[in-house]
Amino acid sequence: MAVKIKIMPSSPDEDLEVLKEKLTNALEVDEGKNPSFETEDIAFGLKALIVTFGWPEDKEFEEFENKLKTIEGVGSSETMDMRRVFG
Repeated sequence: MAVKIKIMPSSPDEDLEVLKEKLTNALEVDEGKNPSFETEDIAFGLKALIVTFGWPEDKEFEEFENKLKTIEGVGSSETMDMRRVFG
């Protein structure tokens, strides 16, 4: 499956490069594949990370969503899109 998540950092001062590394490590542990990152300007210097990655269809995703909230530097997360990928 292809998954797209918006990650809001816990503060505008959060180092997004460090946050990307933490998210990549969490994905690798939970079998997520090929993460790509974009930033989205929100307001007052706050930027969100948009993470797109592959996820095994036979693996429960809700556990990973809950795990995201425990990563230091993550204020909140929202699943924006999830769809099957063929090929």
